[in-house]
Amino acid sequence: MMHLGLIQAMSRPDFYPHHPKNIEVLQTHISFIFLADQYVYKVKKAVDFGFLDFTTLQKREFYCREELRLNRRLAPEAYIDVLPISLNTQGHLVLGKAGQVVEYAVLMKRLPRDKMLKNLLASGQFAEDAMDSIAQKVAAFHREAETGGRIDEIGGYQTVCFNHEENFEQTLPYVGFTITLRQFLFICDYARQFLSFHEDLFRQRVKNHKIRDCHGDLHIEHIVVDNGITIFDCIEFNERLRYGDVAAEVAFLAMDLDFNTYPNHAAKFISSYIQYAADPDVTRLLNFYKCYYAYVRGKVTGFRTRDKSIPDLKHREAAITAAHYFDLAYGYAARIEKPALIIMSGLMGTGKSLLARKLSTKLGAAIIRMDALRKEMLGIAPTDKHLEAFGNGIYADDISRKTYGEALKRAVSLLKSGVSIIIDASFKKQLERFKAANAAKAAGADFFVIECRCPDRIIEKRLRARAGNLREPSDGRLGIFLEQKNDYESITEFPPDMHIVINTDSDPEDSRDEALRFIRRIAKNA
Repeated sequence: MMHLGLIQAMSRPDFYPHHPKNIEVLQTHISFIFLADQYVYKVKKAVDFGFLDFTTLQKREFYCREELRLNRRLAPEAYIDVLPISLNTQGHLVLGKAGQVVEYAVLMKRLPRDKMLKNLLASGQFAEDAMDSIAQKVAAFHREAETGGRIDEIGGYQTVCFNHEENFEQTLPYVGFTITLRQFLFICDYARQFLSFHEDLFRQRVKNHKIRDCHGDLHIEHIVVDNGITIFDCIEFNERLRYGDVAAEVAFLAMDLDFNTYPNHAAKFISSYIQYAADPDVTRLLNFYKCYYAYVRGKVTGFRTRDKSIPDLKHREAAITAAHYFDLAYGYAARIEKPALIIMSGLMGTGKSLLARKLSTKLGAAIIRMDALRKEMLGIAPTDKHLEAFGNGIYADDISRKTYGEALKRAVSLLKSGVSIIIDASFKKQLERFKAANAAKAAGADFFVIECRCPDRIIEKRLRARAGNLREPSDGRLGIFLEQKNDYESITEFPPDMHIVINTDSDPEDSRDEALRFIRRIAKNA
């Protein structure tokens, strides 16, 4: 146990030999941090989270010294010493060995807060192109980092599998609190499928010496840009979490940039790193490791919700932040690496547009909505109502053919740029579906048909509700529903690995997850 009077003693300026004017006390889930003017003193909490164990004084001393040794690789000037904290003959806590040693502190030079990458980004002082220098620094570090032998053994495929299962087990108490059951099950399924399908890739990375003694905690709060680049606060407490694929390290920083709403900076960092490291296979693992680290951050942040040493308000803040990380992990788990053309199909009122929007958010796909495109091509405002007879006016066959053709033309252009596309339309005719499949093939993209169905009584209810929505581009209505139903050509032309039927009469989130699982499973990018 940590000495009861330690925090109070270290919060006083007279505790320190340089007598700082101010002491600021911070804490993480594993440390107390004392900012004392130009110096920082870091004390480890006596905690055991499974993946780390600081419960004895001997362990805390060992990991303090490991923290000093390992961080001097990337921040040699910032890490100064490990200092004992003792009880003197008067029973007072003092820095240095003046009696019984009760604790240890890592002594660091205080780094300029305004030069931390997080703050530079927030102030708009760090352009996307500047990520190139960080990528160069990280790539150089990875080239020199230790590899082989025990590092390969600990950081290989079996450990990656173990780390994921440990995460899932340690998150179980938080399901329904910081992570929903739906998210938990989806991410578990995704990670296990990816690991199973890509086992050869993971083992090849070991053979290619891509497993290194890395930093392990590379995010924007651990990078300082000030007359050079300083990267600090690596993981010292668990080799299993530090020995890993360099692609994982790249993904960690990219994930953190995504989380903090700097996706363009993340993209620049990734492209520059791949160039400097000459390691194109990084791209095949990025999404997987982004998901992993977003999940880790959600898990670790969630631990703070049960830390009795912080106030209830901080518990609530931690719960919200953890939930955001888990949602980000869920988004990564849903992504497909290869661009895909996804066409929605089904009768009016079956929930195609709602499902398309929900899929778009998680897949990072663009939506082409046929109702809006048709009116755009004719110079009509999206919300202008044209309640034509079935197959007449702006819904005549020749106009529909042109609209479908334009939709595919736009889709192919976006697919070739690497963007997945969802076309939200009825696709009631087999010919139009064939044209879409051929367009996807020509663009080198995967192709999926998601057919929405639900009972007529629910469709009728939805169409009545839609009639009163003045902002709705669709002119679909109950009066022409039966005519469309009779004109709809059943989908029999595609195999089960291209076509899925989603019953949309239940929870929209369930419908979305069913569609996502289908896409991921078939795309073999699980």
